[in-house]
Amino acid sequence: MSVAEPYVEATVVHVVRPASARPGDRARIDARGRIHGFVGGDCAEESVRLHALRALETGEPLLLRIVGTAGEGGSPGDVDVEEGCLSVGNPCLSGGGLEIFLEPHLPAPRLVVAGDTPIAGALRELAAAAGYDVVPGGGGVRGDDAAVVVASHGRDEEGVLADALAAEVPYIGLVASRRRGPAVLAALGEADAARVRTPAGLDIGALTPAEIAVSILAEIVAVRRAAERTDVAVAVDPVCGMEVAATDETPHLDVDGERMWFCSEHCRGAYSTHGRTR
Repeated sequence: MSVAEPYVEATVVHVVRPASARPGDRARIDARGRIHGFVGGDCAEESVRLHALRALETGEPLLLRIVGTAGEGGSPGDVDVEEGCLSVGNPCLSGGGLEIFLEPHLPAPRLVVAGDTPIAGALRELAAAAGYDVVPGGGGVRGDDAAVVVASHGRDEEGVLADALAAEVPYIGLVASRRRGPAVLAALGEADAARVRTPAGLDIGALTPAEIAVSILAEIVAVRRAAERTDVAVAVDPVCGMEVAATDETPHLDVDGERMWFCSEHCRGAYSTHGRTR
């Protein structure tokens, strides 16, 4: 897993027997829900996957308590929420339980600023203070960049814009007047030109380089946060009723054109054999 990718570090901190994990067991969960390591059996793993993905969304650490409810008549939906802590009933665990600390690690968003103008300098300073990994234009454009801003006033603008477009960077801004900007974009083609924001920045009446930098950073933040507002897809295991993350990494089965997700291979096998539900 690349260090530049977001992930969640999961650490078992407490165990109530019977449970297959031990305190100190660890795993990393990436943004696709892939689990690298061991923090419990199949059913516990699916609770960890779901809530790790949610922790990546919020950026907040979480103490996850997984309590076995098999044979106790409890509902898999029974959830007790405290600040920084969430308890989930697991109908597939025969007693026992786990406490697992989920700590999200989110890399600083990368911002490429091309140009040595006062606006470029002010934007670099503001973005660094806001937690961005600021890279000069010569540092190259990458596919995982959060934004690329061209503020070079006529120096190699087309080249940097072309690189950003090819890399499909979510935010591409060109610092230029309302008259010059469209002239620069004319060489890109209509579809590509529509992906470049010029004049870059929100319209707040900015005049000075610092004010223009504020408007650009505000627009970058708005675009980035809007793209992050996606809920983790959740499915219900038709056998045990447990909530699981609907990802390719979760056990699943395609039946009559419909995909179903399960908490474990055991539940998937039971459904495949008997087609029964909880």
